[in-house]
Amino acid sequence: MPAITASMVAELRAKTDAPMMECKKALTEADGDLGRAEEILRVKLGNKAGKAAARITAEGVVAAVVDGTTGALVEINCETDFVSKNDSFLAFAKAAAELVAKSNPADVAALSALPYSQDGFGPTLEDVRKGLIGKIGENMSIRRFKRYAGGGALAHYLHGTRIGVMVEYAGDGVAAKDVAMHVAAMKPAALSSADVPAELVDKERKIATEKAAESGKPAEIVAKMVEGSVQKFLKEVSLLDQVFVKAADGKQTVGAMLKGAKTEVKGFTLYVVGEGIEKKADDFAAEVAAQVAAAKGA
Repeated sequence: MPAITASMVAELRAKTDAPMMECKKALTEADGDLGRAEEILRVKLGNKAGKAAARITAEGVVAAVVDGTTGALVEINCETDFVSKNDSFLAFAKAAAELVAKSNPADVAALSALPYSQDGFGPTLEDVRKGLIGKIGENMSIRRFKRYAGGGALAHYLHGTRIGVMVEYAGDGVAAKDVAMHVAAMKPAALSSADVPAELVDKERKIATEKAAESGKPAEIVAKMVEGSVQKFLKEVSLLDQVFVKAADGKQTVGAMLKGAKTEVKGFTLYVVGEGIEKKADDFAAEVAAQVAAAKGA
C-alpha cells in the first residue's frame, strides 16, 4: 500500500472539507486513491463532510488598502487566533482587500469569483479559500468589505489586525489620520447624531423611559429625563460630538478639532474582528485533543 502523505491528506481535505483524521482513514481504505477516498467520505459522512465549513469563524483579521482616492477595508475570519497570524491567511486577506479596491465587486459572492491564485490553489479567490481550509485545517470566511472610490481623500488606521478604520475626508491628512485612530478607540456608531440608526435610538429611549418611570416623578419631568438621556446617548455615539481622544483640555469635540484643521469627514467605516459573531465554547486545543484521541483509537 502506498504511503499516505500529509499533502495527500491536505488535498483531500481541501476537496471535501472533511476532518483531517477522516481524510487519512479514507485514503488508507482507498489505498491512496484520491478519487476513491473522496467517494468513501461522501458515502460515510454525507453532509458531515462539510464539517469545517460549518464551524464558527469568530477570529481573523481586518485588512486595508489605499491607492489614491480608492481604498478598501475587508474582514476575513477564521476559527482561532493562531491561524489569524498564519502567513498564508494574511496573504489571502491582503489579496482580498486589493481585489475589492481594484475590481469593485458587488458582494462577497462576486469577490469570491474573481481570479486569484495562491499557494498552488486557484483560479479564483474562492478556490484559494477552500484550498487554504484544507491546508491550514480551519474554516475561514470572507465576512464583509467596504470600498471607497473617487469621493475624496482616504485615511486608514489598523490597530494590530483586529480593528480597522477607513475615513473619507477633505482637508488635512494628519487630522484625518487622528480621526481614524479616534474611531478605533471610541467606536462611534455614526458620523453625526442625525445618522445614528433609528433602532439604536429607540432602544436607548426605551431603557431611559423604564429608568425614568421608576423615579416616581410627574409625567412632564419624566419626559424631560428621557429626552435628556437620549440626547446624552447621541453625543456619546456620534463621532463629531465625541470628545476628541487627543483633546488637550479634555473637552474639545472631534467636530471642533476638524473645524480648526479646516477638514471635513465625509464618512467612515469601522470593523472589529468577530463583532456580533457568537463564539462557540469549543476551542482549538479541545479539537486537537479529540483528533489525537481518534488517532490512537484507529
